[in-house]
Amino acid sequence: MSSIKQVQITFDCAEPERVARFWCEVLGYVVPPPPEGFASWADYDRTLPAERQGASFVCGDPSGVGPRLYFQRVPESKVVKNRVHLDVRVGTGLVGEERLAKLEAECARLVALGATRVHVLLADEYNESCILMQDVEGNEFCLD
Repeated sequence: MSSIKQVQITFDCAEPERVARFWCEVLGYVVPPPPEGFASWADYDRTLPAERQGASFVCGDPSGVGPRLYFQRVPESKVVKNRVHLDVRVGTGLVGEERLAKLEAECARLVALGATRVHVLLADEYNESCILMQDVEGNEFCLD
């Protein structure tokens, strides 16, 4: 059995490009160049059938190490808590007040981008502190 080489994370959403560009800012990801022969993704998108225009968008780690993120438009809206979520690891190795300060600074940056702060989960005997947040379409993620 061979090992898995790459993972893509797929988001169901209403506005793929908007959500993708939010996550580019959060993670330092980039939008790949448009297909050959097109000056922009918008130019490419206009060549698709009307029902496929704006239906998906992608971004990826510029170093090629992190997973590709794929965003696809779906007709239904988000109704319940995510079963899978991303942990944005900004406080790795930090504890106590130093960790909380780092998390709070990143939280403020992401709120300015359109994220919503839900609540702080303070450290206990098993876990360090983290901040539960939502992206621009309400998908939960943690600042960890």
